[in-house]
Order: sequence, then structure tokens, then C-alpha cells
Amino acid sequence: MSIRTGNWSRRMQCIVAVVFLSTPAHADTASSDLFAAPASQPQNVGDAIRAATAYHESGAYMTDITAVAGKASAWIRERAPQVSKPAVVFDIDETALSNWEVIVRDNFGRPVHGPCDLAMDGPCGWAAWDNLAKDTAIEPTLGAYKSAVEAKAAVFFITGRPESQRAATEQNLKAEGYGTFTTLFMVPEGAAFGSAVDFKAPVRAEIEKGGYTIIANIGDQPSDLLGGYAERIFLLPNPFYRVP
Repeated sequence: MSIRTGNWSRRMQCIVAVVFLSTPAHADTASSDLFAAPASQPQNVGDAIRAATAYHESGAYMTDITAVAGKASAWIRERAPQVSKPAVVFDIDETALSNWEVIVRDNFGRPVHGPCDLAMDGPCGWAAWDNLAKDTAIEPTLGAYKSAVEAKAAVFFITGRPESQRAATEQNLKAEGYGTFTTLFMVPEGAAFGSAVDFKAPVRAEIEKGGYTIIANIGDQPSDLLGGYAERIFLLPNPFYRVP
């Protein structure tokens, strides 16, 4: 039986070889149409993850952040002396501080709950990660922050993190060089918003009611910046996740 099977296999190999050699050259082009995605299909998630990783690892991500933060710094230095009570607003995650380690651990997911054991090579819950206070400073943003401090502008942080993470967040900010700020605004415990705009824009309005002029608002999400109450907005790149 094994001999017959071997003979049959060899005959089939010959047939396949003949068919392959006799296939018209244009057949590859025609068959490639089978793999063309429909126009309505969004980008493959796996391809997007690979592209986002390459963007970060190639240095292009930091180059783009540096360009935006540089423009923010220049504007802060120019404008702050012209205003009686200038203020600059910063977001935190992927603006002031980088979560790249947990982004990679979670394969670009954002699970909020669950433990975060850094001794294990596995995913982390974002709440547990935030409470570890392990985020690193995004250096170009730190430069813009220093420009604000040197220009005697009041610095405000507005974050979507909940109030329960205040101690860890303040510790992390100060450890990474953001040691001086007027107020850190966080989401009240139990509060829910359809969009970050619904939380952040009213906070900026309250800052301006206090007599401040927000000369710059810096964030990585459109929802950090929409809603008004800032003379200029600066959007940092972030292809890693979207906050509505």
C-alpha cells in the first residue's frame, strides 16, 4: 500500500508541475483580484498594529511629536508675556506621559480592569498600570511644559483618569519632571461622559472664569481639544488608540 501511495504521489507532483508550467502569465494578475479587499472594508486590524508599531519604533512618531511640541513651545514663549494671567492646558496620557509599555503588553487593547504584574510577560489592566506610576515623560511635551513654567504661565492638567488615581498620577507627573502645576483635574468617581469633550471643555471654561486666558491646549486626541476655551490647540500624533 505504501508503494502504491508513493507512486500516486509522484504522478500527482508531475501533473501539478505541468499545470504550473502551462499556466498563462496573466493568471497571477487575475487571481490576485481574489485578494482585493472590498472598498467598504476598513484597514485590517493586524496590519494597523504592525504599522503603528513601525511608526513608533522607527523614530517617526517622536519626530512628529517634536515638531508639534516645538510649535507649542514657540507660541507659549511668544504669547505668555502678552497676557495678564496666561495658562497652558495639558492632557496626560500620550501627551505628557507615555503608556507605550502597557500598550505593547495589551497588544493595543485597552482593558481597564484586571491586575498588572510587571514580573509576568502578559497583559495589564490600565487602572492597575496607572496606579503603578511607571509612565515615562514624553520629552518634547516636557519641553513645552518647561517653556510654560519659564514664561510664568499657569499649568493645568486635565485627564480622563478617575479621581481614585490622583495620588499615583501626581507622583508619576512629579517624578517625570512635571513638578509645578496649578491644578490637576480628574474625572469624579462614578461620573460618565459620552465624550471626553463633555468633561474637558467645561473644565477649561471654569479655568477661564477664574481670570486665566488659556493660550495653548495640548493633547493627543481631538476630544482633548474640541469645545473651545483655548487660543490655540496643538494635536500630538497618536495612532495607538482613540478616545471619543
